[in-house]
Order: sequence, then C-alpha cells, then structure tokens
Amino acid sequence: MASGSGPVSALWTEINRCGQNGDFTRALKAVNKILHENKDDVTALRCKIVCLIQNGGFKEALNFAFHVRMHELMQLCCLAVYKDMIRNSQDDYEEERKTNLSAVLAAQSTWENTSAEDLGLPESSYELCYNAACCLIGQGQLSQAMQKLQKAEELCRKSLAEDSDVTEEDVEAELAIIHSQMAYVMQLQGRTEDALQLYNQVIKLKPSDVGLLAVTANNIITINKDQNVFDSKKKVKLTSAEGVEHKLAKKQLQAIEINKALLAMYTNQADQCNKMLASLQTQNPGHPRPVLIKVAQLCREKQHNKAIELLQRFSDQHPESASGIKLTMAQLYVTQACDILKSIEEMKYKPGMISALVTMYTHEEDIDSAIDVFTQAIQYYQSEQPGSAIHLSLVREAANYKLKYGRKKEATSDLEQLWKQNKKDVHTLAQLISAYSLVDQDKAKALSKHLPSPDTMSFNVDVDELENSHGATYIRKKAAKVVGESQPKEQGPEGVKKKKKKKKGKLPKNYDPKSTPDPERWLPMRERSYYRGKKKGKKKEQVGRGTQGATSGACAELDASKSASSPPTSPRPGSGTGTATSNAVPPRQQKPAAAGATRKKAPQKKKKGGKGGW
Repeated sequence: MASGSGPVSALWTEINRCGQNGDFTRALKAVNKILHENKDDVTALRCKIVCLIQNGGFKEALNFAFHVRMHELMQLCCLAVYKDMIRNSQDDYEEERKTNLSAVLAAQSTWENTSAEDLGLPESSYELCYNAACCLIGQGQLSQAMQKLQKAEELCRKSLAEDSDVTEEDVEAELAIIHSQMAYVMQLQGRTEDALQLYNQVIKLKPSDVGLLAVTANNIITINKDQNVFDSKKKVKLTSAEGVEHKLAKKQLQAIEINKALLAMYTNQADQCNKMLASLQTQNPGHPRPVLIKVAQLCREKQHNKAIELLQRFSDQHPESASGIKLTMAQLYVTQACDILKSIEEMKYKPGMISALVTMYTHEEDIDSAIDVFTQAIQYYQSEQPGSAIHLSLVREAANYKLKYGRKKEATSDLEQLWKQNKKDVHTLAQLISAYSLVDQDKAKALSKHLPSPDTMSFNVDVDELENSHGATYIRKKAAKVVGESQPKEQGPEGVKKKKKKKKGKLPKNYDPKSTPDPERWLPMRERSYYRGKKKGKKKEQVGRGTQGATSGACAELDASKSASSPPTSPRPGSGTGTATSNAVPPRQQKPAAAGATRKKAPQKKKKGGKGGW
C-alpha cells in the first residue's frame, strides 16, 4: 500500500478494498487514475499488472510490462507470489508451484544476468531438473548444465514409461525441449555439427509448441550464417508462426528479428532489411545491433562515410555502448585508409604500397580486394615493364596468394604465365598441375607429360650426411656398445671362423620314416582332393540363445547396432568443454537464442506431481 494524501489516498483505499473482495475490474480503474497522476509510481504499475492477470488479460499484461520495461519487476513479483504460496499452501499442487518457481529463477538467470537464488528446490521431476539446467546455462556452467539435461531426459523417460497409453512418439515429443536445450549447450561449446544434427531432429518431430520451433529454427539460422541461405529462408518461416510472441521472452523475440534482418541483408533484400532495422530501433533505440547491421548494409553499398557518420552519431547519443561502436569505426577507418592509399597515383604500384594494401585487406578478410590490388599492379607492369623481375615477382606472389586462399582456378593463369617464362621450372609446373587437377583434369594430364622422368630427377645424395645434417627429423641410431665387449680383431692366417651348427627340425611324434608324406599336406583341408566336407549330424538347431523362437542368425539380422547407417532416434550428447558466451542474444554471427525455461507438459494421465512452465 502506497502512502498518499487526498484523492490518491482514497484511491489506494479503494484498491485495497477491491483486492480483498476480488473485484479486480474496479481496482484496475482506480490504479489507472493513480497512474494518470504519476506514471512512474512503481507500486501502481505492479498493481496494474496483477489486476490484468487476475482478469485474464495475460497478453495485455505482458505488453504493458514490456512497454514500461518492467519484465524484471514482473519476475520479482511472480517470485514473491510463489514463495508466499509455497510457504502457506499444503495440497497436491506443491510440485507444480516449485516447478514454476524454478522457472522464474531460470528466467532471471538467463535474461537478467543475475545469479539465481538458491532456494533448495529438489530435482525430483524432469521439469525441475530442466529448469535447474537453464539456471546453470545462464551462469555459463555448460558442462554441469549438460549433465542436468541428461538427468532430466532420464527422469522424463522413466516418468512416461509408467503410463501404458504413452507411445514412443509422445515420449520424443515431450523430450523435444530438452533435446533443443542440449543442442544449444553444444552450440555454445563450439560443437556446431552435433548441435545442428540435434536441432534438425527436433524440427522433424514438428512439436506443437510454436515457441520451441521458433527458437530451434532461429538457432539453426545462426549456425548457417551467410551459408546455406536456402535452408535459412525455410527455417525463418517457423519463427513467424502465430502465437510466438506469447511464448518467448522479449530478448528472444528481439534476437529473432535481428537475425531476420541479417538474412535479408545476406540475400540482398536491402529495402526489407532497412524496414526491419527501423522497427528494431524504434522498439529499442539504445540497442547497438540494428545500427551495426545498418552500417554493414551501407558498407556493402560502398557508402563508408555515411556508415562512419551513423556510428559517430549513435556513439554520442548512447555513450554506454561507445566502446564497441568505436572499434567498428576504427575498422571502417582502416577501409578508408586503403582507399586513401590507393588514390596516391605516384605510389600506387610501388612494391611497398602493394604489400601494405594486401596486408590490410587480408586483415579485414577482404580477399577479393587484395586480389584486385595484385591484378591492377600486374596489368600495369605488363604494359610498362613486361617480363621484368618485379613483374614476374608480382605474378608469383599473386599466384601463391590465390592458392593460399583456395582460388586455384584464378591462380592457373598466373602460373601458366610463369611457366611459359621458364619451362624448366619444375616447381611452378607442379603447382600448375595441382591447380588444374581440381578445375580441369584433362589439362592437368596434358601438362603432366612435361614433368621430367624419375631418372633425370635422381641426384647423388649422401644419405648418412643428410640424416646427420642440422634439422633432420630422423637420425639413424648406431648400435650401442655392450659394456665389457672387446673389439673384434683382424682375422689372421691362424684365425678361423666358427661355423654355427644347424639345428635339426623337430618331427611329429607319430612320424614314420618308411611312409610316403602326403603331397597335399601344405594345402588347406578344403582344397585337398580327398576333402568331402563335414558330416552333417542330427543335432537340432540351437534355439533359446536369443528371443524365444529365434535363431542366432535371425538375431544378427535384426541387430540394429550392426547397421552403420541407422542414426539414433534420441542422441546422447557427450560432455565437452568450451567457452561460454553471454546470454543477451546478439545477431547470429555471435550466438544463438536460448531455449528458455518454458515448459508445457504433454497430455497424460493425472498423477501426483506437476509440470513446469513460465
């Protein structure tokens, strides 16, 4: 109850009376009058959210909470309510209340970057265990979180196995949120291939939870980045399903919208990208991500000056984000520096200038621009000083640079030019054949005829000297001398070598020297002329070593473990180590969105215990 005087005090009295009578409609009207007088009254804001919830206006309560930036306040309110209910209630819904309390703690840890309060909650159900794992993810304890998720999966299977009406499909559907969260942990640990496989398994199940589908699809998009755009365009549709906005936290929805804008930029949909960014900036003017994407879009359009002006303006308006913004500005200044250096005509094709430009462009991962610097310089020297040392040196460096960065097709023209200048250059010829082997195998075979024969490539090499040379990776060890052993003397006329006696071979015990040995004794039994095969006995076929009525041969055919092509239905992710990232979700180049602490249990027979949900 807030203190006050006059009309405001009377309004608080009315709110108190309506709350005791359960008339939250009248209470809401009184709260609105108070907020009209003081829109920043925290107590009134909390009361309005409670009134909206009590009247069933969940959507309006969420929108209002997000509008006034009270998501944290709303969580604190829920936390206090659940604590009070657990202390003062004793019925069959105890586990449900604890589950929802753990979900609130998980949401705080994940989205508010706060350490979860240890309330000594048990982990007797898979919902409680799952929410405990979400708390650990928020704290960056990924290995421990994975262990909790594996425990949650085990508890879930045991719980559902007790119900005979639950099918395997129902079990997998219930496990979907646990598997998606496992994949998220793998992704944070850098195990992207394992994470992608598990994400796709969840998508194939087509779970009814639109929030789970949206988060899983979003995280697949973050793995794809600017590759596999076709798959990303299919997955992005799942993030726009009806009702998603009611299932996810504000930061999750924001991350999804940022990734949509990035995908639009990668697919050259500039207008759509700009519309999305404008909407994001309106919703959260201080968030740096939309500005950085806008800057990237301007750089793609070669408008570097506008990009720097935009960054400078945002840095001045939002000094709390200035450090990251200024680093981006420095990066753009490097790009501008390259443009300035290229504009100096009298030094444009100097070797030092070319080296500086290539180094700077390579550092910015702009390989195309670096190759363009080589191309322009080679063209200049081709016309001004053809065949000169600097000309051929640039061609050589350009070829090596292209080979280093996988541009073998582009490197072939430079290598051919070098080889024609000196057809005795075996090293260049070998590089040329290697490059053509991936782009034109016929050409590679034709060029291989020019390689020298092995005889002409043999050299007089002293192997012992080579092995003992500095930097040799292997040196043949000389036999060590045995202590006390005398050196061998030179053999004189009286010296005679002792002959070693040959031991007689051992003969079989039943050997008969009078009998003629079998001439086929060295052949396997099956290949001998007199072999007739094993006699078939009258033994009954062995039964009972497998399931009843099945022979061992049939068991082998039905053993799925012997089929390498059968992927497991429910993967068992192993433990791994990796560096954890923060939980505020940036664009997809950095990290994915967490699956969250929300749970919705599949319909099943009523039993003691409860389901989690936030």
